[in-house]
Amino acid sequence: METMYINHIAVVVCAISNLVVGALWYSPALFYKAWKKENGLTDEDFKNINMGKMYGISFILALIMSYNMAFFLGDSETDWVWGITAGFLTGFGWCAMIFAAIGLFEKKSWKYILINSGYIIVYFTLIGFILGIWR
Repeated sequence: METMYINHIAVVVCAISNLVVGALWYSPALFYKAWKKENGLTDEDFKNINMGKMYGISFILALIMSYNMAFFLGDSETDWVWGITAGFLTGFGWCAMIFAAIGLFEKKSWKYILINSGYIIVYFTLIGFILGIWR
């Protein structure tokens, strides 16, 4: 069995980057208004949310995704090029496709699907890069 390389600090950085990329992606400067409209949400819907709980659970989920990706990229031959490639293929080929299929059955709009799928693809490509370069 080959040696597996897992940089735990890089994995934590990947999980943090989930929150950072999400904050940018869903910010008013990018897709916040369109995402909110496609979800039928208003500013009132966000007033009574426990943000600590939401971000805490999101971080744990991101940590699980990041460790999962780190195990896929744990081979000794992994570099940043393979990391980006594997991250993109994971985000586009698996995650965004299943998200789109679920969105279609939920009768969500293509705009909703593209906004969220775009985030998924960017996030997985980024963590593939981080895990590929930070060995």
